[in-house]
Amino acid sequence: MITSTTTDYKNFFKHSAHPANAEQYFRELLDKRERRYEDLCRNIINDMNQYGLSVVDDFLGMEKGLKILNEVRSMYNAGAFHDGQLVHNMRTDTQSSAVRGDKIRGDKIKWVGGNEPGCSNVWYLTNQIDSVVYRVNTMKNNGILGNYHIRERTRAMVACYPGSGTHYVMHVDNPNKDGRVITAIYYLNINWDARESGGILRIRPTPGTTVADIEPKFDRLIFFWSDIRNPHEVQPAHRTRYAITVWYFDAKEREEALNRAKLENSKTNNVSSIAQQAEPDSTTTPAPAKVSAVAATSSSSSSASSSSISPASASASTALSTSKALTPASMNTGSGALNANVANSSCNEICT
Repeated sequence: MITSTTTDYKNFFKHSAHPANAEQYFRELLDKRERRYEDLCRNIINDMNQYGLSVVDDFLGMEKGLKILNEVRSMYNAGAFHDGQLVHNMRTDTQSSAVRGDKIRGDKIKWVGGNEPGCSNVWYLTNQIDSVVYRVNTMKNNGILGNYHIRERTRAMVACYPGSGTHYVMHVDNPNKDGRVITAIYYLNINWDARESGGILRIRPTPGTTVADIEPKFDRLIFFWSDIRNPHEVQPAHRTRYAITVWYFDAKEREEALNRAKLENSKTNNVSSIAQQAEPDSTTTPAPAKVSAVAATSSSSSSASSSSISPASASASTALSTSKALTPASMNTGSGALNANVANSSCNEICT
């Protein structure tokens, strides 16, 4: 048995931790983090106002990002994902036939609420994004974001493009005013090099004459407007590409969309009309026939050197896509005071 012969504890401990010192240390640490958080949110506000999109690098850090990636890989390897499917097409029969001859979307997806087994880190991610969105929506002098009242979102759509040139054609998330105002995407792809692997997210913000090319790099979070201001596409991916997407609702537009759907449902007595009218697929809607964009991606926490701007004219089209309808998720604002529990709503969740 080994015993200690040290009896002079005051001299033994090299650094005393008086309560006053510890309190001051943690207060300064919290103040520093708050200032960084404030700067992050302010940068996002400025980017959204100026460009309609914002890029944030190193959002959670390597350790937490790897935990999320491992959860996503486990779900994918367990066969929990299914093909992203088309629900309906708003083109003529001739156009629809032409589109069916070409693959519109090649991703596989899974919807995650966060309370499922093995999804705790995905839940953590969505909570962190919730906190940022709530903050930028409620800060003073937040420009366009101040026009919206955001208290709900969809569940997280975890997507995998399994390489082999899988892609997603140009589309608009919300062309029909279904309530979605902000699209948030978190990427999980380590050492991604678009020159070899492709998989770029190309956004053509309108109006303008440029495009934003964003590489799906690990621990990168992006925001952009969900409506016709941001037609976008996923270019062919030549290696496995993971992403997690959530969509945030504006309360007024969402309510109006659900009311339209309920009215249409009462007229047609068709239960499925709610999902198709108020909540069309989030990532597949016809983009305007001619689209151009002003955009520059701006990293809000570190340089987004892989996000490039290039001239473009746009012509884009697509269809509405989705899988089965799901239940909307509650939005965690961090404080809990404004969490929107819509689990009992009679309306279905947007699917993509």
